[in-house]
Amino acid sequence: MGHILENIVYLELLRRGYRVYVGQMSDGEVDFVAISSEETIYYQVAATTLEESTLERELAPLRKIQDNYPKYLLTLDELFNNVDYEGIKKRNVLEWLLKKSQ
Repeated sequence: MGHILENIVYLELLRRGYRVYVGQMSDGEVDFVAISSEETIYYQVAATTLEESTLERELAPLRKIQDNYPKYLLTLDELFNNVDYEGIKKRNVLEWLLKKSQ
């Protein structure tokens, strides 16, 4: 399910006009770096992060990024959404898909 969800987010970012890249790091990766002429946004995508170990694994790459661009964790979770983890915003991917931006 995770790869399908990533593909959906990837296609939506393209539809919204972003150039989309995988963020490579020395010890991991960020699923997507979305860049437009106006902004840069980082995205991690996971089916669920209800288990603490999964949540930490998904947040880790975003925490390593030392800039001030927005960072999002998108999941199918209905619980614990609209939560901010040290500047990383967790959102329900279905709600995100229905919004016009971010």
